[in-house]
Formats: sequence, C-alpha cells, structure tokens
Amino acid sequence: MKTGLNITRSYHSGRYTSLIFIIMVLMLTVLFILDLFLGSVAISPLDIIKAIFGRAGTDIETIVMGFRLPKAITALMVGIALSISGLQMQTLFRNPLAGPYVLGISSGASLGVAIVILGFSSSLALFNLQGLGNWILVISAWAGAGIVMLLIMYISSRVRNIMTILILGMMLASGLSAVVSIMQYFSSETMLKAYVIWTMGSLGNLSSGQLNVLVISVLAGIILSIFSIKMLNALLLGETYAGSIGLNIRFARMVVFACTSIMAGSVTAFCGPIGFIGIAVPHIARNIFRTSDHKILIPGSILAGGIVMIISDIVSQLPGSESVLPINSVTSLIGIPVVIWVILGKRNNSQSF
Repeated sequence: MKTGLNITRSYHSGRYTSLIFIIMVLMLTVLFILDLFLGSVAISPLDIIKAIFGRAGTDIETIVMGFRLPKAITALMVGIALSISGLQMQTLFRNPLAGPYVLGISSGASLGVAIVILGFSSSLALFNLQGLGNWILVISAWAGAGIVMLLIMYISSRVRNIMTILILGMMLASGLSAVVSIMQYFSSETMLKAYVIWTMGSLGNLSSGQLNVLVISVLAGIILSIFSIKMLNALLLGETYAGSIGLNIRFARMVVFACTSIMAGSVTAFCGPIGFIGIAVPHIARNIFRTSDHKILIPGSILAGGIVMIISDIVSQLPGSESVLPINSVTSLIGIPVVIWVILGKRNNSQSF
C-alpha cells in the first residue's frame, strides 16, 4: 500500500508540476506580446505583426523593432539572469537572503562601471565612435565581478563556515559601495548625473550589440546552471554530506560563482543594479512548485523571473502615459514584500536551506 500511495502521490505531483509549467509558459508568452502593444504610442495588433515582418510604416517599425521588442527581450534576459543567480546563491549559502548583491559580486560589477563612467566618461565618447565603448563597459563590469568572485572563492577556500563567508561578502559589498561613494563625491556634475541615472536601472537603452552580448551571457549562465543541478541538490543537505557522497565542494562553488558573475555582471553593466529580483523570485518559484529540487526550480525560476521582469517593465511604462518609471523602483516594490515575508518566517514548509 505504501508503494502504491507513493506512486500515486508522485503521479499527481508530476501532473501538478506539468500543469504549472504550461500555465507559466502561456503567461510569459501573453505578457511578452502585451509588452509589445503597450507604450506611449498606441499601435494596433495588426500593425505590430506587420512591423515584425517588415511590412509596416517606417515609424511603426522603428518603435516596435528598434525599441519595444529589444526592451521586452532585455526584460526577459534580466529576469532569467537574476533569478538563477539568486537561486544558486541561496542554495550554496543555505540562506534565504543570499544573492549576488548580498555577496558583493554585483557591487564589484558596479565599481567597474563606476570607474568607466565617473573616471573616464570624457574619453568614453571617443570609444563609442569606434564601437568600443560598450565593450569597455561590460568588460569592466565582468572584471569587477570577477575580482570579487575570486576574493570570495579565496575566502571560501580558507573558511569552512558558509555563514562566515556570507557575512564577509556583505562587508565586502559595503566597502565597495563606500569606494563608489567617494568617487561620486570627487566627480564632476556631468559624470555624477550620468552615474545616478545608470543606478536607477533601465531596460530600454541597449544597442543591438549590447543585447547580443547580454543574450550570449545569459545563455552561458543557463548552461552552467543546468550543469550544476546535481551539485545544487547535493548542497541542499549541507556541504559535509555533499562531500561525503563525493561532491567536489570547491569545484561546485567555482561553477556557481562563475555563473553568477557572468550573468549579474552583464545585467549590471547594461541595465544598472536591479535589486530584489534575485532574492524574491526563487522564493516565489519554491512556493509555486512546492519543491526544492533544482531540476524543477531552475526552469521554474527562469519562467518566474521572466514573468516578474516583464510585468515590472509593463508597470514602469505607465501605459497610456509618456512617463517611464525607473525599473529599479518597480522591482523594489515587488521584491520588498517578499523579503519581509521571508524574514518574518512565513515560508512554505517545503523550502529548505
């Protein structure tokens, strides 16, 4: 009877998971299409379709293909990148509030961008004319994130207590923020304004070259995250147990840190520091799917992250208005209630850290 009961439960659980995946795919598709329709300029569905196939007027094609479609793709990529990064960090550190921003990886990327914008913005215009400015920006973000990643990896090789690593990562993030604040204090008014605007976050300022780099980076991160599914599931039971069954802890940490650095660094470079998505979305996915299995949570977080970011993009546009809210403000309003809910301990019993 027990075996039959377990099989029945597994069957029903599988049906539930499949149903949720279908619903989320449909939601993501509908929201993605809706994101193309909404904006300060009203465009009919027929004109949207014509623009996609290059048969609409020049102005409509410019709006749809040059702005709305790239922005919707950017929102999707950002949601995926930050959600996977947050999920991996929370599992590795067995802490519901862990994430790339908490550990200082995104702060390192922000420092790299700050050095370019606040220190070399006068020279950046020349590089933009040569098509190199975008590469300098993203490479500096990768370098900043990579340096912090190496520091965290070095600390993790010397310190066994994972909570100590988390605390040191938070201190490192605070230190990097202090360095950026000093740079802001001594920067010119023009440089400071450019940096402040960048910190607000934006999904609509990417060039085609930047979007290509972002998509490639996120795809690389997805591949790494799929590769790490078994390692993450083992780490759920603690590093001691994971090591006892043959998992190379240092290698697992390296894969997770590399994946997070690539995705968080790219998002930070091109879209600014977008907060709370990496912390909030993994908790949403865990409660929707009622599991801690990363074989389900990783694709679930991909879909949930895309849905949340596209909703945030739609809200930030203030449909029917010419005003656009900073995307970071919208994601904060969505993410903060989830974080408060986690802190108060109102989490589903299926979540484990």
